[in-house]
Amino acid sequence: MAHIIRVGVVGCGEVAQIIHLPTLRDLPHLFEVTALCDISRTVVEAAGRFLPGARLYDSHAALIADPEVDAVLIANPHVYHAEVAIAAMAAGKHVLVEKPMCISLEEADRLAEAEAKHGVTVQVGFMRRHAPAFTEAVKRIEPLRGDILIARVRDVIGANALIINSTSRVVRGTDIPAAAIEAAKTAMAEATKRAIGVGEGPIANAYALMLGLSSHDISAMRELIGRPERVLMASQRHGGRAVTASFDYGHFVCQFETAVDLIPHFDAHLEVSTPKEVIRVDYDTPYIRHQPARLTVVKPHGEAGASTEVSFPTRYDSFAVEWNDFHRNVTERRRPKTSIADAREDLELFKAMAGFMIEAART
Repeated sequence: MAHIIRVGVVGCGEVAQIIHLPTLRDLPHLFEVTALCDISRTVVEAAGRFLPGARLYDSHAALIADPEVDAVLIANPHVYHAEVAIAAMAAGKHVLVEKPMCISLEEADRLAEAEAKHGVTVQVGFMRRHAPAFTEAVKRIEPLRGDILIARVRDVIGANALIINSTSRVVRGTDIPAAAIEAAKTAMAEATKRAIGVGEGPIANAYALMLGLSSHDISAMRELIGRPERVLMASQRHGGRAVTASFDYGHFVCQFETAVDLIPHFDAHLEVSTPKEVIRVDYDTPYIRHQPARLTVVKPHGEAGASTEVSFPTRYDSFAVEWNDFHRNVTERRRPKTSIADAREDLELFKAMAGFMIEAART
């Protein structure tokens, strides 16, 4: 019988309510949710009705101190991720921290120091990298990296609310004090300024987009085709709501583009072209569970034709694969592929991209 890991959840908002809590409830042979925490009493009590055996807290420190918590899921506002993760590690708890794991390289280094000191497992929540279609694409592309002609990473999607509001019932924290909301905004602005030198305005907005949505894409890009040699260019438009970049891989260039629009769609994919194959991974919204990522391969067919194969190995949800991997990483003492050190590389690229934007603003 598998060892059951007791999980405490810090932050019970929409991603916890729609995705993580249902996923954990579907894995009772691996996990038990024993504690829930949210600054909103309304939200934490609603989550508690979903998991009636869990103890309810309004402070992450109290949840972390609970002796019946072995691991902590961190899904509260981004700016507090590092603080909670370090506290959890200091208490000997394993950590699955939602992306982004932190705001700055300095925070990433403090996280790495805590991980080394306390010897716990820390996994960053890049569920797209656990999708079976993606891992299949990684294996397929690995021997072809030297032949890549061009690559593209695109993530242009509708605002989450366009899909969530029509498919899910989410309990919102309407009882959160205004002072707490303002404090989080101020903390994020200050953290962003420490990270890139700018704390507000279009470039800060673009950096927030990178930390949020783009962290999925850049993280997956690095696993699929490796880390780029350098950033060739990066730009933001529409007040930071649209970001483009070019990454230099030596013998090829990868084009990157992301934006959030008002169409209820999900155009998120990575595409790699080689002389004899085009390999592409497409994702759908994670807010409707069990929608598989799809692998498309285009190859020559016959004397003057081409064939297109679209496949997915399983309908098993990527978040469930992620939690299964977390269980193995904890119980088998394996280093997660989405580790602190791995996620730090995204922050380095984001900082370089922000640097281009800042320089362009000066000219």
